[in-house]
Amino acid sequence: MTTQAVPFTLPALPYADTALEPVMSAKTFSFHYAKHHKAYVDNLNNLVKDNAELASMSLEALVKKVALDSTKAGVFNNAAQVWNHTFFWHSMRPGGGGAPTGRMLEKINASFGDYEKFKTAFSDAAKTQFGSGWAWLVEDGGKLAVQKTANAETPMTAGKKCLLTIDVWEHAYYLDFQNRRPDYITAFLDKLVNWEFAERNLG
Repeated sequence: MTTQAVPFTLPALPYADTALEPVMSAKTFSFHYAKHHKAYVDNLNNLVKDNAELASMSLEALVKKVALDSTKAGVFNNAAQVWNHTFFWHSMRPGGGGAPTGRMLEKINASFGDYEKFKTAFSDAAKTQFGSGWAWLVEDGGKLAVQKTANAETPMTAGKKCLLTIDVWEHAYYLDFQNRRPDYITAFLDKLVNWEFAERNLG
């Protein structure tokens, strides 16, 4: 008996689940990656199993196709969350954090004035996203901007180029930071953010 391959799979983490300790614990990854992220993948596969067109699409193309289709809200929510989480894992790295250098710093200075002004704008977006959601650094028309989105929403559905993101759903930080979202955001920027990844995403 052969098992039919599922169209979407849980991507491997770009580092070990202990690699971001002590800032982000392996226990957080055991819930966030192995349970939450995996559940979005499983739900998505179940939702598209009888739709050959959707099942054959790349994840990014699928997210963009169903974004404005209210009849496909479940597909969008799960597909976007698979994409968002995968992007989030790459937005961090062991030994990351601090100000960027080179081209990335030049773009930030040109768009925000300096790194500290960017840091304030990004932190404020992440802190003030009510309930669940994300804060993003995006490229839009050659200029960088900060944006926040609710739930599974992603700026790429509006044609913006995502450079990096922070997940501010409670399950992203509660085991390590409890209700201290501002401390989690500061730790992300000071100790985790992967500027090399963001620079590779520049147009």
